[in-house]
Amino acid sequence: MTPETMQKIDFNKARKIHFIGIGGIGLSAIAKLMLARGKIVKGSDVNKSEITEELKKAGAKIAIVQKAKNLADDTELVIYTLAILKNNPERVKAEKMKIPMLSYPEALAMLFNAKYGIAICGTHGKSTATSMIGLVLAGGGLDPNVVVGSKVPEFARFDSSESRRGGNLRIGKGKHFVIEACEYERAFLEYYPKIIILNNIELDHTDYYKDIEDYRSAFEEFIGHLSKDGVLICNGDDEQISKLKVQMSNQFQSSNVKIITFGFGENNDLRCRKMETENGFVKFWVNFNNNDFGEFILKLPGKFNVYNALGAIAAGLHLGIGAERIKKSLANFGGIWRRFEIKGNYKGALAISDYAHHPTAVKATIEAAREFYPGRRIFAVFQPHQHNRTKMLYKDFLKSFDSADELILAEIFDVAGREDKKDQNVSSRKMAEDIKKRNKKLASNIFYASNLAEARKLIDEKIQKGDILLIMGAGDIYKVADGLVEK
Repeated sequence: MTPETMQKIDFNKARKIHFIGIGGIGLSAIAKLMLARGKIVKGSDVNKSEITEELKKAGAKIAIVQKAKNLADDTELVIYTLAILKNNPERVKAEKMKIPMLSYPEALAMLFNAKYGIAICGTHGKSTATSMIGLVLAGGGLDPNVVVGSKVPEFARFDSSESRRGGNLRIGKGKHFVIEACEYERAFLEYYPKIIILNNIELDHTDYYKDIEDYRSAFEEFIGHLSKDGVLICNGDDEQISKLKVQMSNQFQSSNVKIITFGFGENNDLRCRKMETENGFVKFWVNFNNNDFGEFILKLPGKFNVYNALGAIAAGLHLGIGAERIKKSLANFGGIWRRFEIKGNYKGALAISDYAHHPTAVKATIEAAREFYPGRRIFAVFQPHQHNRTKMLYKDFLKSFDSADELILAEIFDVAGREDKKDQNVSSRKMAEDIKKRNKKLASNIFYASNLAEARKLIDEKIQKGDILLIMGAGDIYKVADGLVEK
């Protein structure tokens, strides 16, 4: 949808708004924002969740079923998640009644494009980087609005109900609007930002993108949405971004777009010159344009989180926030929901829940756990997400678990509306067998679970006191981690 088309739909005029898939981590943030603006919010979802209960307490009326009758005749606007198909009964009714409809990215764009927009994109680390940048801006007194695809403990709760996980939305009074910009189905092309932070580019969403060139082209097009005086802050160490940067430099010759690179390499504008892991902290030292900004500290493990922090530092410095304020914001950041989230102890093991679902992220998360907890056994539990992704990235998945000591592979999580029969010939059982063939050291410690109950049973059988129990995946495997700690 173009900015001109969006102008025809006005959030300020629409008072009664219906959300289809209201429990989604992204769509629920817009629903919360509309409630805060005094709108009448109704919606539906197929599952009851912590998010739907939070929205109900805040005043939303939600049906845990999707039927045409959920959509009131006096509805003035319908907003739906990208997972909602055209034949959804509520969408069909809205179409017949000629009620204006927006997808989640279209709705978010209407809010975002009217502000000083800062969009965080890339294959890995979007949620963490978005949270970091939001907190850096808040700590710097800019009071931003932030929408993130996770739950951030540091963000104020939306209502008075108790919550250990914080929110996916920060409502601020400042001009800056920070969002996590997802590339799936080129959704981020709805946004027209002032600043883009690009973390990395590595083939993903293989059910939509045909190859790495197709995938990279989406980011190239998105970067073209920068305003003429915009800023591209990007990972200068990333191979695909380096290819893109050459093209972008030529494209930006006729504008005032500024490019700031970050990373560990000497040619970056903002460079991490040293990194150390010590006593549950990561320390790293930063130079920017030959100026030494000294030591920064993170509570989160892994080089990938340092990359996330470097993007946040670059954005903060560009916006005039002092280095000491940035250091304080990052040092206080305790992480987000399902991103190396410490759940607690179970049978003497430390349980950690993580969203990692791409081979690179899985490998990096296991290695970060080993680095953060030296000398302890790494007990990995992984649920692949979507058959197509598993099939297309299969060879990379086989190498992702080399740093683990114990491994349970749960069966692949089916994603409704995105699965194809031709991809059903891949399975976690086959993956377990193939890992055994290539990794003799790990072979006797790999186990297959056909479902979550079986995964839980295997954990109980195999876990040892002192283990680091790392439960990973973007599906419903997090329920296992939650269940362990609740018990």
